[in-house]
Amino acid sequence: MEEFQIKFFVLFITSISLLWFISKRLFKPPGSKNPLPSPRSLPVLGNLHQLSLLPHRDFLVLSKKHGPLMLLHFGRVPVLVVSSADAASEIMKNHDLSFADRPRYKAHKKILYNGKDVVFAPYGEYWRQAKGHFVLKLLSNKRVQSFRPIREEETALFVQKIRESSGRAVNLSHMFFKFTYDGVCRSALGRTYSESDKGKEFLVLMMEMTEALGAISIGEFIPWLRWIDRINGFDKKVERIASGLDGVLESVIRERLGNLVESLEEKSEVDFVDILLEIYSEGGDVSSNRDSIKAIILDVFGAGTDTSAVVLEWTMSELLRHPTAMRKLQEEVRGIIGQKQDITDDDIDKMHYLKAVIKESLRLHPPFPLLLPRVATRDVKVKGYDVAAGTVVMVSFWAIGRDPELWDEPDKFMPERFLNSSIDFKGIDFELIPFGAGRRGCPGIAYSMAVIELLAANIVAKFDWKLADGKDLDMNEGPGITSHRVVPLHAVATEVA
Repeated sequence: MEEFQIKFFVLFITSISLLWFISKRLFKPPGSKNPLPSPRSLPVLGNLHQLSLLPHRDFLVLSKKHGPLMLLHFGRVPVLVVSSADAASEIMKNHDLSFADRPRYKAHKKILYNGKDVVFAPYGEYWRQAKGHFVLKLLSNKRVQSFRPIREEETALFVQKIRESSGRAVNLSHMFFKFTYDGVCRSALGRTYSESDKGKEFLVLMMEMTEALGAISIGEFIPWLRWIDRINGFDKKVERIASGLDGVLESVIRERLGNLVESLEEKSEVDFVDILLEIYSEGGDVSSNRDSIKAIILDVFGAGTDTSAVVLEWTMSELLRHPTAMRKLQEEVRGIIGQKQDITDDDIDKMHYLKAVIKESLRLHPPFPLLLPRVATRDVKVKGYDVAAGTVVMVSFWAIGRDPELWDEPDKFMPERFLNSSIDFKGIDFELIPFGAGRRGCPGIAYSMAVIELLAANIVAKFDWKLADGKDLDMNEGPGITSHRVVPLHAVATEVA
């Protein structure tokens, strides 16, 4: 009864407020000389009523009617939706500087130390310095190579767990996430945490963080409805996530500061915390930079765990649905490694079909169906249209990956399309930008792909796979900033003799 009263109260107040605003006709779309195509919107709500929990699918439907550059309104906020490779190139290449900023949402500010990270930080001098540390010190090719022993050990543990399943169905979705989480823990913090109470708590908090950062808070777009976030518990949840993550990271930093004696050259194993502490200690007092260290570590976890796990999950899903592709990949991998137990980087460089499979999986199932949003810092013309400063930009790679003008039979899983193609996912070819492009492109591609390729090669080389129940696989994705399967992937492995 109490729950019903709350819902009724919320509905009543919202309805009265909407009627009041409509009567005052406060919702006025900004005028422009050459406005962008735009579907009809409602006063106050704008186009929010046209969105489901899977907005990338809604955007694809709307873009077919209104075009690859389309202006929506989320409450008072203008939102430019980009749905073609050509239009994405305009935003992230030709006008990259004009769209280099991020919108500043309260969940991002609260969890990520008011913009002290790299992924969501405002564009400016701090962001440039932090990204420089990220690219040159944390995720350079040399550093990625230095973490290979960790990748190999975690991959061997994963393979052993599959062996121990003895032909029983395993939850690959859960195993992929735990695998990437443990690998990032060792690379970032120096040890695994997943088996400890603190580690399990941190793992849950990381999953909740991803969900919170991708949630649509109505108060961000309709300020007078901010009270809804207090009533539905969103504000309290964000506060709890931020506090919990900070507690874990603070304890790691305090422990490490007590042993900050050896230089990086003297240590046998170096992790991200070591590197960041040394970087920020060079400028004097580390304590003044603690929030920066913690925020960047959260970026590493956010980008290195969920993203990689999603790619592995969808890649195996497609291979299980397409036995011919699975056999072709197994033949390639097994033929290259022969009787060897260990797969080297040189081996993986020769696995052209493996790379094609992963590219095709990324095309159909990008970890971010909508690339992380940007915001216009100035008035700018895009393909002849006027885009006002403050407009949020959402690039729908989900739509680009299914564009029939770019891809033959775009809904089909066909890795062969990449075998004789130079198209890559590093931000140069706008047909395939699952990790973004330009200044705000993902700096962790090399780290993630090293993890994904090594594990994928091992599990298809050493096991034959089949679906757990033999039925058709549910390929629907769930809501959130990253695109997980709705139904976890279960499969049965048989070790190859």
